[in-house]
Amino acid sequence: MGKFKIYTKTGDAGQTSLVGGTRVPKNHARIEAYGTVDELNVYVGLLRDLLEKEETIRELIKTQENLFVLGSWLAYDGKKKVALPELRQEDIDFLENRIDEMEKTLPELKSFILPGGHTAVSTCHICRVVCRRAERQIIGLMENNEINPLHLTYLNRLSDYFFVLSRSLSLEFRITETLWIAHKD
Repeated sequence: MGKFKIYTKTGDAGQTSLVGGTRVPKNHARIEAYGTVDELNVYVGLLRDLLEKEETIRELIKTQENLFVLGSWLAYDGKKKVALPELRQEDIDFLENRIDEMEKTLPELKSFILPGGHTAVSTCHICRVVCRRAERQIIGLMENNEINPLHLTYLNRLSDYFFVLSRSLSLEFRITETLWIAHKD
């Protein structure tokens, strides 16, 4: 295999190629969507770096792999037949099972929670909100593009996972959750 250069100079005028070859502006809705999924993947990596529990680290690595799968599909123009890996219902089922397992140990939630208390907890919340942004961008793409609805479901469940993981980590690290109290003036 030859040496790979990181720069191609083909994007210097503000365009890039989708998987399949279609050239689009770098602010194209598909680029925004898979760029946000990539941003989420980076934050998941940061979260991994903040944790020591091997089981959770393995879960987050699997999540990062799934985000690469999702990003590949978002970058695909649909024109040429290409072999891309798939997200599966089992990936969603796994998230749901983990959410259910973690919720068994958590106190009942009676108020909104203010993010914070520990760097890993805050990073979970960053992952959650970036995940929600990616979800909104994909909903926008669905208006004019064929998008696998499983991809949207995966992101929806993943954001729930990050919320519950933040609560689970607060419990694990013995951090008192700060509840939001609405002030009535």
